[in-house]
Amino acid sequence: MQVAVDGPASAGKSTVAKIIAKKLSFVYIDTGAMYRACTVIARNHNLDYGDEAGILKAIDEDGIELRSEDGEQKVYVAGKDVSKEIRTPEISANVSQVSALPKIREKMVSLQRQMAGKTNVIMDGRDIGTTVLPNAELKIFLVASARSRAERRLLDLKERGIESKQTVDEIEKDIAARDYKDSHRKISPLKKADDAIEIDTTNMSIDQVVEAILAQIKKTQKNFLKNSTK
Repeated sequence: MQVAVDGPASAGKSTVAKIIAKKLSFVYIDTGAMYRACTVIARNHNLDYGDEAGILKAIDEDGIELRSEDGEQKVYVAGKDVSKEIRTPEISANVSQVSALPKIREKMVSLQRQMAGKTNVIMDGRDIGTTVLPNAELKIFLVASARSRAERRLLDLKERGIESKQTVDEIEKDIAARDYKDSHRKISPLKKADDAIEIDTTNMSIDQVVEAILAQIKKTQKNFLKNSTK
């Protein structure tokens, strides 16, 4: 079974997808982390964030790997763990530009489809339900107010031990700018799939969001079994 979880920055996609993957023993793929890794590669090679050919070459040289360690997904670039580095404000500020490059998206989407394979998978990102896994059995689209997402981002940085010099207001402004960039890019923009179920997480706890998605997974599995026995 394939579950696609899409939505804007800091809507809680990765957090809930990780928990659900653990509960159901599904493979979890954080596609946003892959684009962040591309951005780290561009920075490490002193490349302009719009240099598509240069970044592609650097990705081939360094390689991006997602590894599961102690139930956590770790991101490796050139054999080095960059899981913390990809969440820094500098990378967050530039990932939209890198992820909008057509050839970079093409490369990552192909990689993501390979990773999904034929296994039970939950994948989160911006264009999973529309582009990466258009035939996923269940598509979820998470939304939340920009303010609540800014508060979550600040809390998340603190919990990861990453120092942020930005205020909540500044982060909210950045998130609104990221939303605009993500939803207006030409290639695979952030967009709710026609058959996706929208969940507004603004006033929901993580556990409530997890339960809501688990209920939808159960319902989808039930319908699938019903239809396959007809």
